[in-house]
Amino acid sequence: MDTPTPLTGQIAVVTGASRGIGAAIARKLASLGAHVVLTARDAAQLKHVDHQIRESGGLADCYPCDLADVRQLESFSSRVLKAHARCDILVNNAGIGWFEGPLHSMALDAWEHLMAINLRAPYLLLQAFAPAMIEARRGHIINISSLASKNPVPNAAAYAASKWGLNGLMVSAAEELRQHQVRVSLVAPGSVQTEFASGLAAKKSALGAIQPEDIANIVALLATQADQCFVSEVLVRPTLKS
Repeated sequence: MDTPTPLTGQIAVVTGASRGIGAAIARKLASLGAHVVLTARDAAQLKHVDHQIRESGGLADCYPCDLADVRQLESFSSRVLKAHARCDILVNNAGIGWFEGPLHSMALDAWEHLMAINLRAPYLLLQAFAPAMIEARRGHIINISSLASKNPVPNAAAYAASKWGLNGLMVSAAEELRQHQVRVSLVAPGSVQTEFASGLAAKKSALGAIQPEDIANIVALLATQADQCFVSEVLVRPTLKS
């Protein structure tokens, strides 16, 4: 980063931005000068993050949206493009988990809801915003995956499958889009101290769980890479293995 605000003038869309990793990413990108568009289901918490960014001198808009609802997702992306006519950075962060038992005990509706948010939504958002990036001949799609996509995780088969799917989806999309100077990256964290998975990581030691800000710093690094290169994938592990 050659300047304190290298993202000035860029529009950054962050999903799942109401708390945890998404909120940290939104605040970080705003601090680097981006105009951040926040979306999540929790309207009140989303407004709180929006207020934090504005109080710090940043630029932000927030649009509550349930990404599992295709009509809401389409309306959200249309509103963003109508308001800003561009999208320079898309951070597919929104995700849910299901850790309540083995795969054979998982109900079909729970499976479909998880896949709708973790896998279908990134696909639809890429479809919505990639054309504007292609036209501008610049853009970066950053996807928050998980180390669950690399390792077997008992009682999390559906979650792991969604993240494996996200990896396959996006590494192939990267090859399709790089000819248009649109970059696609994956960030795969281990345990992060958030409310995700009922806050299990919060019970770990300070060095046994990643902080949301750690992931935000990595996203910032990816988003500010020089035009001639991009990082395809980053694996992030806590210092201590628990």
